[in-house]
Amino acid sequence: MSRIGIKPIKLASAVEVKVEGGSVSVKGPLGQLGWELADGIDVTINEGAIQVGRRGNAPRIKALHGLTRVELANLVEGVTKGFERNLELTGVGYRAQVQGQSLTLNVGFAHPVTLSVPEGVQASVEKQTMISVKGIDKRLVTQTAANIRRVRPPDVYKQKGIRYAGEVLIKKAGKAGKK
Repeated sequence: MSRIGIKPIKLASAVEVKVEGGSVSVKGPLGQLGWELADGIDVTINEGAIQVGRRGNAPRIKALHGLTRVELANLVEGVTKGFERNLELTGVGYRAQVQGQSLTLNVGFAHPVTLSVPEGVQASVEKQTMISVKGIDKRLVTQTAANIRRVRPPDVYKQKGIRYAGEVLIKKAGKAGKK
C-alpha cells in the first residue's frame, strides 16, 4: 500500500470539495482548482477529510495513488493559503520590473528580457532585486519561477544570476595560477 496515498487530507471549514465522475474540484477562499482522476483511482470525502483509494495493484495504479493524493493536498493548500516562490537577482546592474502581466529583466544582456506571466499567477517586485511569484496553483507558480530563473541561472564562479531565495550555491575555485 502506498504510504503517502493512504494518508487522509484534512479539509478546512472554508474548503468545499466535489467529486463528479472522473474529476475533483476544490473551492476555497482564494479560488477554485480541479484535477482529473486517472482510471483505477477513487476519491471519497469522509468527516472533513479526503481519502484516496485505488482499484487493483498494477504498478501504474500504485504510482498514481500517491501522486493523486499529493496533487489533491496541493489543491487544498492552494485554495486556502496559496503558494509563493521568491527569487533574488545578484549582480551589478541586475534589476527587474513588472508592468501588468509582463516581467522585464535587466540581467547583463545587451537587451532587456521580457517574460509574460501566465494567468493565475501574480509577479511582484519588492526591491529591484527581489521577485515574488504568487498563486494558488503550485505547478504554475513553480514553473513560472523556474522560467524566470532560467533566463540567467547563477554562475558557479562569480555567483551572479537569478537564484531562489535561500538557495545555497557552492562557489568553484578559479584557475590555479602558474607556480
